[in-house]
Amino acid sequence: MFSQRVKNVIEPKRLLTAAPDESVRNIAKMMARKKVSAVVVVEDRRLVGIFTERDAVFRVIARGLDPDRTRLEDVMTKTPKSIAPDESFGYALLVMHENGFRHLPVVEDGVPIGIVSSRNAIDPDMEEFVSEARRRHHIRQRV
Repeated sequence: MFSQRVKNVIEPKRLLTAAPDESVRNIAKMMARKKVSAVVVVEDRRLVGIFTERDAVFRVIARGLDPDRTRLEDVMTKTPKSIAPDESFGYALLVMHENGFRHLPVVEDGVPIGIVSSRNAIDPDMEEFVSEARRRHHIRQRV
């Protein structure tokens, strides 16, 4: 899995983008609706920031800011690190680990095409675990 290319791990359809002047409340609602934990902030299709659920907690709620009046540009991580789609997933995990974050925008020619999360490393193993647990449960019920 770690040698797979990032482009084979990401789900482009789950990429959520927003403009820097969007309110935190609107984006938080959108994130909840789409069930994503990060949004890529773009201006003229170019990556300018990233806003995560942790940012909502630490930079908005903990500071007592009004999410209706707070704009993403005021609380996002500006010019975040990013990764090219042909890099390995293992390298993406290393970048996230070394820098202490969980989401890494995938950018091609300056344009975000996806996002990779440390959760992507857990999901395949978890899917296999759940599948095996269901198989064993089904066998026990037959006996």
